Amino acid sequence: MAVSGVLGVFKDLDTAIAGVDALNELGYTRADFEVLTNAPYPEGTFGEEHGMHRLGLFPLVGAACGFSVGLLITGATQMAFPLVTGGKPLFSIPPMIIIMYEGTLLAAVIFTVIGLLFESRLPRLGSNLYDPRITAGYIGLLLHAPAEKVSEAAAALRRAGAEDVILEEQPAPAAAKAPQRKGASA
Repeated sequence: MAVSGVLGVFKDLDTAIAGVDALNELGYTRADFEVLTNAPYPEGTFGEEHGMHRLGLFPLVGAACGFSVGLLITGATQMAFPLVTGGKPLFSIPPMIIIMYEGTLLAAVIFTVIGLLFESRLPRLGSNLYDPRITAGYIGLLLHAPAEKVSEAAAALRRAGAEDVILEEQPAPAAAKAPQRKGASA
């Protein structure tokens, strides 16, 4: 089943919520459409449920990985090049702590940035539908609907007060060509 995109552009919050209600009446769930806006709204404004995020887990995993790599590098270096000086122990702890600390922080920061991108679902590789008015304060509802229900969804968004409804252009299906045999006369 082919899926098309429909973008409804709304001027204010009240009409956008009416658009969400119109889509819900048609049987679309919150997973079927996205709300595009330039401003943060409180969670639940557009009917989304409180979701669990795992952002706090990323820095912890990164810190553990960085600490382990720092320990491995310093320990392996001292084992590979043993330099016993004046009866001191082979493993010198103070320099190891500095390297492990720096590795822990570096990996935690890198994993945090990766976690932010992952939890924010960036980069967005889906639909190309967008309206520049969204950055000027309008609210967009981007619906991913079956191709045969696009007109019904667009009409519902217009009735709900959408300033504009933009439909995703679908590539025309290639006409099936009948194979021609060599030497056959037409």
